[in-house]
Amino acid sequence: MNERLFLHSGPPIQWSKMCGPVKGAAAGAMVYEGLANSVDKAFQRLDDGEIQFSPTHHHRAVSPMAGIVSPSMPVFVVRNKTFGNEAYCPINEGVGRVKTLRFGANDAEVIQRLHWMEEKLAPALDQACKTLGEIDLKLTMAEALRRGDECHNRNKSATAIFFRTITPALLDSELDKKAISSVLGFVGGNDHFFLNLSMAASKATMDSAHDIPSSTVVTAMTTNGVEFGIRVSGLGDEWFTAPAPYQTRGKLFEGYSRKDANPVFGDSYISEPAGIGAFAMAASPAISEFVGSTPSFGIQLTRRMYKITLAKHTEFRIPYLNYEGTPTGICLEKVVRTGIPPVVNTGVAHNMPGIGQIGAGIAKAPMACFRRAARRFKEKYGIEL
Repeated sequence: MNERLFLHSGPPIQWSKMCGPVKGAAAGAMVYEGLANSVDKAFQRLDDGEIQFSPTHHHRAVSPMAGIVSPSMPVFVVRNKTFGNEAYCPINEGVGRVKTLRFGANDAEVIQRLHWMEEKLAPALDQACKTLGEIDLKLTMAEALRRGDECHNRNKSATAIFFRTITPALLDSELDKKAISSVLGFVGGNDHFFLNLSMAASKATMDSAHDIPSSTVVTAMTTNGVEFGIRVSGLGDEWFTAPAPYQTRGKLFEGYSRKDANPVFGDSYISEPAGIGAFAMAASPAISEFVGSTPSFGIQLTRRMYKITLAKHTEFRIPYLNYEGTPTGICLEKVVRTGIPPVVNTGVAHNMPGIGQIGAGIAKAPMACFRRAARRFKEKYGIEL
């Protein structure tokens, strides 16, 4: 990182082509970093090209929705102990009608919260992690799936487990009572807090499967709100893109309609390749209602995803399917041959900068990405998928 580098979600994109919420988040990050004293001034400086943009995935990182990661933002560090690689993700700001940078909001409340997270929350979490030595995220996610999460759009149980894990470490720390209370209040009051940890865990998992010759495993799915992109292990760091889709099923908050919604965006779709999220919908009846569906639909969805994956996860298991492992490892060949697109759970943002989240739902990855990757696979390996 450097002081003039901002990371964004999705495949590479120029500032002029970014969607409204991502531009709104970038402007907010300018104010947060002290590079502009107002949002209007931030837009002017961004238009003048004062900031370099780069995809989070190019830096072993992921970030939800707009994905903007600026130099001063603290990040979680998640280590894949088997392979030794690391992945990074900023801290979750909140969910629902809370105005957050990741949904493109950029008012004073958003900036103030970001500063508090940098100056108070992150140091406290860092101290807790040092006291504990490590926190086993795979174990947390496996337990949360048994308790009704799918660890993408529903993280209520995972957050509760994380809260329980860090509380004794914080209480034993030298932090004053008021600081501990504010940190625990923030974590415990945000049922989506664990999302960013599960994203980084999924990124660390999928990166270990990346860049293996001839492999058809899809190691990344992400979108910047304009283009949806995938990476395939055997095709290295090349992106295969198509126009970003809208949600196909879901709910919008009262007062908003489909015309207000932006096409889906964010890096959280790394969840599905790793065997959670929409691929684990059968484990989470509650999330089905949240995204405008039914528990039986969630079971059908999970069963359908088995048809395009290579394995069943050995630790992420679904009680409603007699503890079968979640469908894991999207296979490019199976997607192309069956014509079944991977599905993802998603939040929905307003298409104008500065407004924020207006709903949640389900979207389908564009088949054009996979067809383009299959053609490139044939060119590189001489194999027709």
